[in-house]
Amino acid sequence: MTTSSTPAQPSALLRRGFALEYATLGWNVIGIIVLAIAAISARSVALAGFGLDSLIEIGASTVVIWELSSTGEDRRRRALPLIGAGFAALALYLLVQSTLVLATGFRPHHSALGIGWTAITAAVMFALAAGKARTGAALGNPVLTTEGRVTLIDGLLATAVLLGLLLNATADWWWADPAAGYVLVYYALREVKDIFAADH
Repeated sequence: MTTSSTPAQPSALLRRGFALEYATLGWNVIGIIVLAIAAISARSVALAGFGLDSLIEIGASTVVIWELSSTGEDRRRRALPLIGAGFAALALYLLVQSTLVLATGFRPHHSALGIGWTAITAAVMFALAAGKARTGAALGNPVLTTEGRVTLIDGLLATAVLLGLLLNATADWWWADPAAGYVLVYYALREVKDIFAADH
């Protein structure tokens, strides 16, 4: 007799993996538009950086969809470095931009839109990350599992940016915005290290 604890079939797991990636892709496409509006209006380096992170997540999800469509070992080896390279580019941009903002004392404006979007995004990314972790483990797919960690980091980054925005809005701690950018640098570089370590 079949019970609710019966493991899902590989085909069902694969469909779930695709659904999770398409959901991530769609959310981040919308996010780029929302974050661009919020970043420009608030002149926020953290929001701009998080928008770039959304762009990289789109790339990462596209890579995973490409890999899931044909799960050969060669395609897996090529997929992981592509994800890592995107995060390395993000870390470099944020390091330079956050340093410039701190050095010049540039003060970002408050952003209600940014606060609302990052709060919702954090919850969505944590839920998607949990689904990818379970599905990737069940499929034995390291690319989906790794991209699940990328999505988890997206949730952590959304939380860090949200904290910076709230501190800027409530306590006028303008430096919290570029400080959140440095948090993104740290997590992006850590992910680069983990991705390339896994690839070897």
